[in-house]
Amino acid sequence: MRGMSKKGLTPQGEDFSAWYNELVYEADLVDLSPVRGSFVIRPYGYALWENIQRDLDAMFKATGHENLYFPLLIPMSFFEREADHVEGFSPELAVVTHAGGKELEEPLAIRPTSETIIGELYSKWVQSYRDLPLLYNQWANVMRWELRTRPFLRTTEFLWQEGHTAHATAEEALEETRRMLDVYATFARDYAAIPVVEGEKTEGERFAGAKQTLTIEAMMRDRKALQSGTSHYMGENFSRAFDITFNDVNNEQAYAHTTSWGFSTRFIGAIIMTHGDDAGLILPPKLAPHQVVIVPISRRNDDEATARVTAEAQRLATSLAEVGVRVKVDEREGMSPGWKFNEWERKGVPLRIELGPKDLEAGTVLLADRLSGEKDTVAIDQVASRVPGLLEAFHERLFERARVFRDEHIFEAETYEELKEKVEHGWVYATHCGDPESEARIQEETKATVRCIPLEGPSAEGTVCVHTGKPSGYARKVIFAKAY
Repeated sequence: MRGMSKKGLTPQGEDFSAWYNELVYEADLVDLSPVRGSFVIRPYGYALWENIQRDLDAMFKATGHENLYFPLLIPMSFFEREADHVEGFSPELAVVTHAGGKELEEPLAIRPTSETIIGELYSKWVQSYRDLPLLYNQWANVMRWELRTRPFLRTTEFLWQEGHTAHATAEEALEETRRMLDVYATFARDYAAIPVVEGEKTEGERFAGAKQTLTIEAMMRDRKALQSGTSHYMGENFSRAFDITFNDVNNEQAYAHTTSWGFSTRFIGAIIMTHGDDAGLILPPKLAPHQVVIVPISRRNDDEATARVTAEAQRLATSLAEVGVRVKVDEREGMSPGWKFNEWERKGVPLRIELGPKDLEAGTVLLADRLSGEKDTVAIDQVASRVPGLLEAFHERLFERARVFRDEHIFEAETYEELKEKVEHGWVYATHCGDPESEARIQEETKATVRCIPLEGPSAEGTVCVHTGKPSGYARKVIFAKAY
């Protein structure tokens, strides 16, 4: 069993990858699984995911979506109906060929994504335009056979939500695609304190089988990009493959226009790498498993004083819970206060309250802020009224810290030489012609990809590609960056 090490984490500036790999274990987010490429999400990590799930699910339902669940196993023949889809996912498929001691008549794929099986059922559920739209989402696990894995960022099995909708017109489906991208971007900003760029993927980076893929991209503290949520317009591709047809308002047969959109436990990686520092996690208050931890400090060989401090800590916790604060009292024995302070700092708890006999006599507590590192003396009877505002301010400061860092590391390049130099230090806006071969060559030479064509950003009108010299293929300059 892993526990918090006596030595500190590898500094981010020395080896960001090592820092991340050490932290996910030492902060009790994950542990190794006996199956290669899979990881156990421990209670602290899962509590973080539960908070993400709860708040994001509420946003889905507020936009009219309902939850359902589809089976994990999908007939292999389903993947063969949509050519681009099967080509995109075939290298990652895990396939069941035997069950019950016998070889199956048809192999079953373990769900890498659910467009195919959902398309089969939608063809039964949709008969008339009155049956549309279908606005459904499922929370599920998926499996994609990865050769190189990292906790949360790229794992053989991971948790996610996948929305799948069907609409009568292209306009409605495109509106849905954009709406759900905006839901993801709002969640990233308002709940995770992560500033993101919304944009469209180039043709070479689209989801397999999609006509349009929209993305939110976030900058990590090593200046790499992380794709943090995607929304796809499928057009009629899956409707034609699975015969999702209906009688339209003119009583004519038409194909439904479908969308899909997904957000996974990869986002936990985004939270870790956007906000963490050399001491460990810094969790956004709205998603943190514990927003406040109270550490009672006992007096050696004074059981009466210890009992008074513990009782006051519990009373304080109750008063915080009553105003909606997620609070934990750390009463564990055999650990020094300093050890507990370090552990909760490592785990990124936004606010820590220290309460000892002297504090109790003075009617105060010591309140430590994880982001600033500052400590403040606060009257005990003012804690419950002040903490909600402090948590809100913590969120704003955390977001602003990430925004400033991102903006300081976004550059523009007018030439290919500038692009190659600047992409070593962050993201780069540059004009591109849209040629997939040019994208591939740039990636080969710089290890950077086109992260997106931003929905808002510098204009590319009247400019030429920094790589080929051809006219710009897009209205805006694209973002090049190294990425996870």
